[in-house]
Amino acid sequence: MKDLRDTLRSTFRRALRLENRRAAVRPGRFERVPFESRSLNAVRDVTVYLPPGYDERPDRRYPVLYMHDGQNLFEADRAFIPGQHWRLNEAADQAIADRRAEAMILVGIDNGGPERIDEYTPTHDPRKNAGGRADDQGQMIIEELKPMIDSRFRTQPEGAHTGIGGSSLGGLLSLHLALKHPEVFGRASVMSPSVWWHDRVILNDVDAFPHQTWPRIWLDIGAREGLEALRDARLVRDKLRARGWTDENFHFHEDKRGDHSERAWAGRAKLMLEFLFPPQQL
Repeated sequence: MKDLRDTLRSTFRRALRLENRRAAVRPGRFERVPFESRSLNAVRDVTVYLPPGYDERPDRRYPVLYMHDGQNLFEADRAFIPGQHWRLNEAADQAIADRRAEAMILVGIDNGGPERIDEYTPTHDPRKNAGGRADDQGQMIIEELKPMIDSRFRTQPEGAHTGIGGSSLGGLLSLHLALKHPEVFGRASVMSPSVWWHDRVILNDVDAFPHQTWPRIWLDIGAREGLEALRDARLVRDKLRARGWTDENFHFHEDKRGDHSERAWAGRAKLMLEFLFPPQQL
């Protein structure tokens, strides 16, 4: 009986220690980087999340995820709807602490407000009299922002370790850039993408993909975003699989309760990071 009590006490202490470790999640830290783009002829605020341990491991380099709509990612008071933000840093902190994702750097790029619809869409839609500057946005990231981030922080600059991500029009933009520049963006977060833009023109990018390097893609949609959005996301899923993506480098997620909101994307952020940045031993 005494042996049983000792065993139970030991098990209980171990469980307490485990719970304490889980509760004490180390946070990363932020740096705000001023950035002026020649490609866009504009100034964009850039927020950089550095993972826990970054300052203590000067010999270590990290993969990077560039994210659109930076206002909505980290800070409640800067979000499009105040108080509704992705809490992306908290998702990263937890995923890293749980050892479900390798530590990564996150770069949040503010959108341009009224210019967002032009800069986040790949073609000009004459019916909306808008759009068509996605490649300028891509040029800004590839030729201006990424070199600055790579020189200022300890990144893994290779395409295999660089991701691009966003939601809604930001998801559309991310898929467009990953398909057009797979040598630069080897990972892509495509959340609730606006496939509808300009008669689903993004499907042409999928059909034209050259079959050389398959970026690792997370694609998702919320069941409460409407039947058309669901059908469009499933169509992209099916076309990507037809072009060679497999379970090794592609994950499609339907959020049964998800709507088209920052709150819904926040709820899926940790899963997205875990898929795009699996622990190195995996």
